[in-house]
Amino acid sequence: MTSPRRVLIAGGGTAGWLTAAYLARVLGHGKPTCPQITLIESPEIGTIGVGEGSFATIRTTLQTLGLDEETFLREATATFKQGIRFADWEKKDSWYFHPFDPPYPVEGAGLLPYWLLQDEATRLPFAQAVALQKKVAETQRAPKRLYENRFGGALNYAYHFDAGKFAKLLSRHAISMGVTHLQGRINDVKLAQDGSIAGVVTDSHGELNADLYVDCTGFAAVLIGKALGSPYKSVRKQLLTDRAIACQVPYARPDAPIESYTVSTGHEAGWTWDIGLDVRRGVGYVYSSDHTSDERAEEVLRNYVGPTATDFSTRVIRFDTGYREQQWIKNCVAIGLSGGFFEPLEATGIMLIEVAIGMLTEYFPHAGPIDANATIFNRLMTLRNEKLVNFLKLHYCISKRPESFWRENCDPATIPDELNELLAMWQHRMPSRFDVLDDIDTFAYFNYQYILYGMNFATDLSAQRDSHPKIAEAKAIFDKVALIGDQAARDLPTHRALIDQVYNHGYAEPPAQRFMSVKR
Repeated sequence: MTSPRRVLIAGGGTAGWLTAAYLARVLGHGKPTCPQITLIESPEIGTIGVGEGSFATIRTTLQTLGLDEETFLREATATFKQGIRFADWEKKDSWYFHPFDPPYPVEGAGLLPYWLLQDEATRLPFAQAVALQKKVAETQRAPKRLYENRFGGALNYAYHFDAGKFAKLLSRHAISMGVTHLQGRINDVKLAQDGSIAGVVTDSHGELNADLYVDCTGFAAVLIGKALGSPYKSVRKQLLTDRAIACQVPYARPDAPIESYTVSTGHEAGWTWDIGLDVRRGVGYVYSSDHTSDERAEEVLRNYVGPTATDFSTRVIRFDTGYREQQWIKNCVAIGLSGGFFEPLEATGIMLIEVAIGMLTEYFPHAGPIDANATIFNRLMTLRNEKLVNFLKLHYCISKRPESFWRENCDPATIPDELNELLAMWQHRMPSRFDVLDDIDTFAYFNYQYILYGMNFATDLSAQRDSHPKIAEAKAIFDKVALIGDQAARDLPTHRALIDQVYNHGYAEPPAQRFMSVKR
């Protein structure tokens, strides 16, 4: 086909507007070769809007869009996220931290073998022993200083944000780059003789035609599902949750500390998320309707929130975890919930949108046959989704909790074959970079390590003890990590202080630049 001159995005929200802004920016808005991009959304259809967390890749995405970090923080009322604190997942009264920072860099096998060979009764938690971010986050410090580079800093980080405000920021930015915004409902989809989409019929703009259609209509999947019939592959047998109940909880006082990590707490039939924004927390309970009722789920959520639970309303969101193996058919690409949905355990929702739009721009059909691009796109997205099922399942299947929900999650029949094989191998060797594929796996091998050893998975390295003789050197590095962590916890500003400063005044100039400005 010739290069698409018209791109129609069906649906707004984070998926639609992030796609619109990204395509406009990367394909060269304002230049003759950039296609005309139109987004149509219905004001009557709300968004899911519970995805208030992100993965560290969002910083690169925002930079690609040309958005300033200060503008994003203010307008999306965003805060910093340094990882996830998992409480009561292994068992009640247990917890571990999954930081964004990788373990402290060491040549060879790294620090993990020396940690595993230490006395279990006296060694530090894995994340604390090998990375300084746990100490920084748990002392409510920010991941950067006021004067450090935009989108950079001492530690790796992502954001928590208001999903609705983020979508509005993206819409304004996309429109400023020439994206046409239409409001209306799609009532029908017309197909051409070859099975591609010929046009969409709307209630207020008649028939709209394009060369490439992007389905961002969420669970409705109006184009990819209803019109083109792409089948949905449920993974409910592996990932058992199918409902979420969400609410917003205001802080007791305006200067309340803001946690710079998501708190994920295990419960009898699922888990709660707890995300700190500037003036409120976003809290929700993800659960399995096979193991509890909606009424009991709301009771669990209100008990978790505590005394203020009488002051908010909740809403139940039903979902079927899974994905479409064909997310690109003919001239239609699905991005966001129309392509698949995974519970928001590791901020996978927006991250999968980022992956999809990045691949779409790479495989954008500027010329030549479109089907070849679609085949590669579908294969890579399917592989990524399969790996993601493994990673999410790992959080559940090594739990020691006694409730039926957790016991069923640990049943080998619910564990993907590949993950079962890896777990068997990891009993006798550490997870390595060869267990994951960088261009397919969303998460790195050390992310698997943080979960496994945060939940006290047993890897027996006794037969390999002689392969790791640098015990004294490793101890010195463990001590160094602890020392740097203590220093960072003292020197970095509190999370609340940094957020308030950026909201009200912006970042400061680095000390050298301030000196040079005065000198001039």
